[in-house]
Amino acid sequence: MRMVLQAALLAGLGLPSASATAGPTLDKAVAAAEAMGFSGVIAAGDRHEVTYQRALGLADRALARPHRVGQVWPWASVTKQVTAALVMREVDRGRLSLEASVKSLLPEFTGPTGDRITLRHLLQHTSGLPNPIETPLTSDEVPGFYRERGAGTSDAARARGFCSGQPKAEPGTGFSYNNCDTQVAGAILERLNGARFLALVRNEVARPLGLRSLGFAKEDQPAGGTGLIGYEAGKPAVPINFAALGAAGALVGSASDLVRFNQALMGHRIVSQTSTAEMWKGEPKLGYVALGAWSFRANLKGCNGQVALVERRGHFGGIQVRSVIAPALGRTIVAFTNNGDLEFGEVWQGKGLTYELASAAFCAGQSD
Repeated sequence: MRMVLQAALLAGLGLPSASATAGPTLDKAVAAAEAMGFSGVIAAGDRHEVTYQRALGLADRALARPHRVGQVWPWASVTKQVTAALVMREVDRGRLSLEASVKSLLPEFTGPTGDRITLRHLLQHTSGLPNPIETPLTSDEVPGFYRERGAGTSDAARARGFCSGQPKAEPGTGFSYNNCDTQVAGAILERLNGARFLALVRNEVARPLGLRSLGFAKEDQPAGGTGLIGYEAGKPAVPINFAALGAAGALVGSASDLVRFNQALMGHRIVSQTSTAEMWKGEPKLGYVALGAWSFRANLKGCNGQVALVERRGHFGGIQVRSVIAPALGRTIVAFTNNGDLEFGEVWQGKGLTYELASAAFCAGQSD
């Protein structure tokens, strides 16, 4: 009881804290992350509960305000994984097909390749649509797409507007990461359900799973209104409107609620087992991109043999997020940092911060 009360007091004060079930191996990996400049929150869980949470460093360096367990973060491009799950939920219901064309699902999409782009192309980033990063830069070198605000930034408006412009490539000819892909997918979901994307997230994900922190970024506010300051090159990152990302990156929520979302994916509480397998089928020819995430096998320190992993990441406005699931082991770990300069490395290379955290979270005791 004393340990639980102490952890609660520390979390309330915004001081570094870990859950009572935190393992020494993960504690060691988190300490190494802190030494590398990690500042943020790390959380982990098994199939049933959040087993670890730790807050490190400062949310606002100028005010010396520390991070705290339970604070809300921009989920950034992890939002794409939520969108993919919502799409696959409709596939389960028989209301969507991954092979259906965008034009058939969204008649208001006027792009010249709309009859050849499929929903699968959108979720796999092989659509060839125009790319928002190529919009004219602002005076502080931000693509103008990410400074826009108002009704014109909704998924439906993006699908009718910029994303319906001149394509960059023929659908299916190659991978090109593109936020238009997921905003068009979001517009398809909205049209199918007659509801805005945020309402779909609330009704289909947040409320059924009890994710009380999950919501939408506040328009034109730093870090989506979360109160965090993202840093790049050691300075506060230039302002970006997180809300302008819609279904591609506008969700916000706590690290523990992201763990719970991952648990729901593993437990097939959002998407059926068959559709989850389809969603997590990594394509080797495309760098193991799956639908809304990357899915691959990798060697981890302490595990016997390769481990199947599903990874989703985001980096926007000086905020970074890493979310890794080991479905067969029933474990997940997520990390949020406001140090935009921090190098996470690549798990498949067998080194780097994500590799060390995943090894500690997934493999402790596996080889004993």
